[in-house]
Amino acid sequence: MRFQVPQFIEVEDKIFGPLTLKQFIYLAGGGGLSFVVYVFLNSLLLSALPIIAIMALSAALAFYKINNKPFIGVMESAFKYWFGNKLYIWKKEGKPQKQTVDADLDEAKNYASIMVPKISDSKLKDLTWSLDIKESMYSNKNQK
Repeated sequence: MRFQVPQFIEVEDKIFGPLTLKQFIYLAGGGGLSFVVYVFLNSLLLSALPIIAIMALSAALAFYKINNKPFIGVMESAFKYWFGNKLYIWKKEGKPQKQTVDADLDEAKNYASIMVPKISDSKLKDLTWSLDIKESMYSNKNQK
């Protein structure tokens, strides 16, 4: 038995001519809010700047996408970031304690037993050389 599988389920249906329902609501809401601002201020000169801002925002909400994400999602993420809680973690380092001479000698002996790679102009050359001779320059196997 064959079933018809829906295609293009991510694409919204065009309901109002070339506009989807969301686009139409954003544009109609921006137009209605612009009309309310015009009636409230009673002057085209005073209300021109708020009307332009409202219509630009409604057009961006309806049509503009950032990284294939709708502008309303970007605005939501921005508001959550600006007004949400932020967690900053900082690990406070204690002051180093003064060490005695004996502790310094013991520490120097420990460092002498650990193979420390030499620092040269090219770490890549050192790495390829160590791979060619089949030994790691960080291992302690060949130190005796």
